[in-house]
Amino acid sequence: MTPPILFDNHGRPLNYLRLAVTDRCNLRCFYCMPEGGIRYLKKAELLSNEEMVRIVSILAGMGISKVRITGGEPFVRHDLMQLVRTIVEIDGITNLHITSNGVLMAQHVKELKALGIASVNLSLDTLDAGRSKSITRRDEFAKTWHTLQLLIENKIPVKLNAVVMEDKNIEDIIPMIELTRNQNISVRFIEEMPFNGEGSHYPRLNWTYKKILDYISSAFPTIEKITDPQNTTAYHYQVPGFKGNVGIIAAFSRTFCGSCNRIRITAQGNLKTCLYDEGVLDIKRLIRAGKSDEVIKGELLNAFLNRSVDGIEAEAARKKSLPVMESMSTIGG
Repeated sequence: MTPPILFDNHGRPLNYLRLAVTDRCNLRCFYCMPEGGIRYLKKAELLSNEEMVRIVSILAGMGISKVRITGGEPFVRHDLMQLVRTIVEIDGITNLHITSNGVLMAQHVKELKALGIASVNLSLDTLDAGRSKSITRRDEFAKTWHTLQLLIENKIPVKLNAVVMEDKNIEDIIPMIELTRNQNISVRFIEEMPFNGEGSHYPRLNWTYKKILDYISSAFPTIEKITDPQNTTAYHYQVPGFKGNVGIIAAFSRTFCGSCNRIRITAQGNLKTCLYDEGVLDIKRLIRAGKSDEVIKGELLNAFLNRSVDGIEAEAARKKSLPVMESMSTIGG
């Protein structure tokens, strides 16, 4: 049977769900949350496995085919692997991906391979253990590095996500690109966003997409633009002769909104049709009020048909008109 195609009000197809399974994290990354952490939600405020499976099943019937599990850090959720085993069996879901910091993942890599996980995005902002401890405020670099090696050994496609931060990890940009010389991995550099529970760290963003590219080009003058996958958020490049590639994500500049095919559901069950909105539908409330799948489907469709054209419009429409400053851990990466 031909799968359904879901569109928003701007004619953009929607087929990608980013599902946050927890707001908790075992790190305290500089760009994600304050050093003292955030107020975590009580268990009853979070979606249960059964509720998440129901939501994914409804969305799969509407046209969502790709799911990425995010957090917080997904692997702090003790029943995560049971959820993964269930989602891969949902009719219509053809690709399941995971974003993680890798600290708790190593023991699960072989099973993830057996389950057919499509890829893993591994948060790795530096190749130096000391700088990692400074950025993450935890001494866990060795565990993340070990997980990376296991993912490569098990031939699970890997993307390394590095947030570019002034005075924090600029010296890591070139060494991280060197990882792509002999490994078929993608190293992606991301503009820092104000989702850290505090607001922007800088009066203005200095390390923009263009500055990152100029910096890379100065070290690798032969680097070439390559074809970007459909609906990607990154601009992709490759150094001739290198096995892997490099991506740059203009997450703050928001130049990719015109082809955005993704929606987000937070750990507390709020639908976000844009990373920069404040949540447009409380799905958990509908489920716990006993609403039918058809009613929930109708509410979802209404939200998709009232989607902001881009992140600028979504941010401007926030009811309190306050600066964007939630922790990424609470909204789902």
